[in-house]
Amino acid sequence: MTDYIIIGAGPAGCVLANRLSEDASNSVLLLEAGGKDWHPLIHMPAGFAKMTKGIASWGWSTVPQTHMKDRVFWYTQAKVVGGGSSINAQIYTRGNARDYDAWEKEEGLAGWAYRDVLPYFKRAENNQRYANDFHGDQGPLGVSNPISPLPICEAYFRAGQEMGIPFNPDFNGASQEGVGYYQLTQKDARRSSASVAYLKPIRARKNLSVRTDVLVTRIVVEKGRAVGVEVVDRPGGEKTILRAGREVIVSSGAIGSPKLLMQSGIGPADHLRSVGVTPVHDLPGVGSNMQDHLDLFVIAECTGDHTYDNYAKLHRTMWAGLQYLLLKKGPVASSLFETGGFWYADPTAASPDIQFHLGLGSGIEAGVEKLKNPGVTLNSAFLRPRSRGTVRLKSADPADHPLIDPNYWSDPYDRDMSIKGLRLAREIMRQKALAPYVLREVLPGPALQSDDELFDYACRSSKTDHHPVGTCRMGHDDMAVVTPDLKLRGIEGLRVCDASVMPRVPSSNTNAPTIMVGEKGADLILGREPLPPAVFSGNRAA
Repeated sequence: MTDYIIIGAGPAGCVLANRLSEDASNSVLLLEAGGKDWHPLIHMPAGFAKMTKGIASWGWSTVPQTHMKDRVFWYTQAKVVGGGSSINAQIYTRGNARDYDAWEKEEGLAGWAYRDVLPYFKRAENNQRYANDFHGDQGPLGVSNPISPLPICEAYFRAGQEMGIPFNPDFNGASQEGVGYYQLTQKDARRSSASVAYLKPIRARKNLSVRTDVLVTRIVVEKGRAVGVEVVDRPGGEKTILRAGREVIVSSGAIGSPKLLMQSGIGPADHLRSVGVTPVHDLPGVGSNMQDHLDLFVIAECTGDHTYDNYAKLHRTMWAGLQYLLLKKGPVASSLFETGGFWYADPTAASPDIQFHLGLGSGIEAGVEKLKNPGVTLNSAFLRPRSRGTVRLKSADPADHPLIDPNYWSDPYDRDMSIKGLRLAREIMRQKALAPYVLREVLPGPALQSDDELFDYACRSSKTDHHPVGTCRMGHDDMAVVTPDLKLRGIEGLRVCDASVMPRVPSSNTNAPTIMVGEKGADLILGREPLPPAVFSGNRAA
């Protein structure tokens, strides 16, 4: 018997495995359905571009999106140690202070305001540039600035300033708004995933066991308490029960966590019965409240060799590889989306509601028709969607894929703000500062100007930003799945600790916030006093 069983070795799960096993008297078992993070592309920053095509992922898609002309979205979810932190674009952003203050003030989540969570962001962080009120430099997670930026990045900054968008050297500092370089979860020109940062240094701990390629089929509940998990270690293999003496902790992500709970009979009873699962605990909020960021993009052809597209040619690929191996610089050391910013689609918004990512190539993830010259991409995403979706079971078979429905643009406000964000991206690309680098807009293309035309374009071409949250949300009402200390409502010995507990999606990429949840969750599980709230001498992130 193990004290703690953690299901899912994603960003939060790796943090929990590290922090819970710091005390040698605690025995910890970490279970991961995917394999080890051995693939070399995982550790090379530019390898991200291949990850969204299916390497180390489940291969899931959404259901047809009713409000986007029944478009089906490829929905990459990691299936590997490190989870999303092993396959993402390594962008380190935390969101806005007002995001977390709203968790406290509007959702009633005491202990989750910005002043409360900032110390956990700092505890995680080993920042290579900053050590101040907003940043830590003693944590496990490597955070650094881009190594090999291109001149077009600086031109993008000037273009933003020509539109009145200020330059911002630190999106995680005193202010979020502006354009600038993203900080990245990289150290020494390699990806600093949760696996590398939190697991690799402690694999020799005798009280920690990590098992990969193990599918957890259900949580075992006896007399109202989670006492263990049922697993199979290969397709068609025998089922085994692993028992937990203290707690079972679900850290399988915003899709995987509700899926596992529902497979275990924990969730909306009517839905469970409809797919042949016997309800164990009727908890209607499981799998509801799904939120995600939808990405609309502009792709332009460059006037010359200003991005990384030409490195797809064999001789340049070989040179880029040598440059990386010998000098730790060049295209392979780039996350390809290391420049961006935050601005406003809704001028009445209290904080930025649009995020930009400048992609140093033509499409990178999605691909685009062949251009004569290299291309450049500017993604825009509306950060505070009002639409809410669901995760549901397709069947009672644990090996079956879930029904993922982000329900994009079910609220027309999201569509309107997204299209405004796309228009802002087009305007940035047309600024004088970028004229030496940008030859013409390819997508959406000059012919598309009306909102209806841009809506059609978005239905064809938009993509997820891979930021699902909220499906096991914290709260106090009947639709809440966990309490503010992450305990599952109605069952003892069971917690959820990952992005699924977030009541609202942060205004940013979600890797850093998920690691923060893992850090704070570890203290809650161990019954430790929370870190002292942050005290600000001047401005704070807003």
